[in-house]
Amino acid sequence: MKLRPSYERKCSSVACNLEEKGTVTMQASSGHSHPTGNGDGVPCLSLPASRPPADGSSGAGDVAINVHSSSSESGTRSGPRHARPTIRLQSRPGHTHSHSSDAGGQDNSNNADTREHGNSISEVLHVYQWLDKSFPYILIFSAKLIVQHLTGITVGIGLLTTFLYANKSIVNQVFLRDKCSKLQSIWLLVFLSGCSVLLYYTFSTQALYYSLIFMNPTLGPLQFWDALWVVGITDFVVKFFFMGLKCLILLVPSVMMSHKCKGFWYMCLEEISQYYCTLVSTPVWFRYLIDYGAQTSGAEWHFGILLALLYLIIKSVIVSTQHKSSNVLDLDFTFSLQNFGVAATKRQCSEAEDICAICQAEFTKPIALICQHIFCEECICLWFNREKTCPLCRTAISSHNNKWKDGATSLQLRLF
Repeated sequence: MKLRPSYERKCSSVACNLEEKGTVTMQASSGHSHPTGNGDGVPCLSLPASRPPADGSSGAGDVAINVHSSSSESGTRSGPRHARPTIRLQSRPGHTHSHSSDAGGQDNSNNADTREHGNSISEVLHVYQWLDKSFPYILIFSAKLIVQHLTGITVGIGLLTTFLYANKSIVNQVFLRDKCSKLQSIWLLVFLSGCSVLLYYTFSTQALYYSLIFMNPTLGPLQFWDALWVVGITDFVVKFFFMGLKCLILLVPSVMMSHKCKGFWYMCLEEISQYYCTLVSTPVWFRYLIDYGAQTSGAEWHFGILLALLYLIIKSVIVSTQHKSSNVLDLDFTFSLQNFGVAATKRQCSEAEDICAICQAEFTKPIALICQHIFCEECICLWFNREKTCPLCRTAISSHNNKWKDGATSLQLRLF
């Protein structure tokens, strides 16, 4: 009989004892690890399950494995020499962190927007505080500026009120057609002429009327305010002159010139006025730019010449653009007295019940448009002074610009 070595017998006996006692225990806890055993120092494996921390941060729990060695023969052999360290495995941050990172990004963007909003509010507050502190000084300097240019401000207000009054009166008289007041037209003509003569007489030493014929007024070296003064006065006087011509057209009897023909002349006069106002300011500003460069020599003088040439180029572009959008030189349109339709027959008038849809009266020289709607000639001409479509069906009838046919004058100041 062959005997086994003593150490093999010893290992076998230890294994049997472990199987009988069930010494290997694995416990999963939801929180902390609780080592278990049989009291004889048997090994214990503890796997604590992961749980999200209470503070809401995303992270995995720790996996701890505790290994304790003991002897099956006696508990005296277990000691520090046989102890094994606890192995902890901590999972790395994974996809569970994505939600927190997105929330963090949104919080950062919200914080950035809040900071920008706070900065803009603080800037507005700084500006308000600066204005509050500077208001007395601004008031003082503004009062000095107003007193220094009191004459120019007063003349400008007077010219503006005169223009508004005369323009409104002319439009009303054009609208009345045959019922317009001849006396009112004569009064407007005299009033506008008197204002222009009085203005030039008051400032006769400056010879402002020279600028009307593209000559230089008798002023010294032009400063900016001087040039602006000359151009503003000239622009208003040119408007007054052409408004006076419109008053003369109002005085012409309708037998000699129909209202349709008058509308075209009103439009032509207004567009010629705008051309003239655009061109008449050119010599004044050209002289200002040249004088500005001539105050010194060298580079500044050449710089003034360059600015003057650049001004002329821009002015030519503006004039060419204005020419494309106007009808002044369109002779076919201006002198053919464009017809919007043909004379309507009696049958067409009877079908329309012999009533004009605009004036609600019987037809006077009925005109049938291309859409077969019938109106009085004068009524439809007055309508097309402002519109381009049929009053009833909105069919496009006229392709031309019929603006200013009502006798109105543009308020735009062409200062440059």
